[in-house]
Amino acid sequence: MVFTKTLYIETEHTGEIIDLTHKIESVVQESKIKNGIVHVFAPHATAVFALTELESNLREDIKKLLDDITPVEGWKHGGNAYSHLRSMLLAPDKTLPIRNGRVIRGTWQDLLFIEADISGRLRKIEVTVIGE
Repeated sequence: MVFTKTLYIETEHTGEIIDLTHKIESVVQESKIKNGIVHVFAPHATAVFALTELESNLREDIKKLLDDITPVEGWKHGGNAYSHLRSMLLAPDKTLPIRNGRVIRGTWQDLLFIEADISGRLRKIEVTVIGE
């Protein structure tokens, strides 16, 4: 069985981190699929996901890491080059297992959406649940 749903989120600024864990868990519950996988995909060139702990200091560390690796200035592509480069470092999708109707993740793992573009945007998230 396959269940699909499109979610929309609105971001306010570059580097914004949004926890999507509960939204994705809700889609899995809505799907009625008990065992399988959930795939989450952002069809954007400058939007990415991370699977890690959502803690305030770590949130700042994630922003610092991305700023250190891909600073805003110094690139040949104008405007938002750093946004595209960040999307090359972190994936625009994540796949997680489902067992007994629950998304399997580690104790300190949250599914985080990270806005990599130069400003806030309306973002589409495609969720596909596959299983039985």
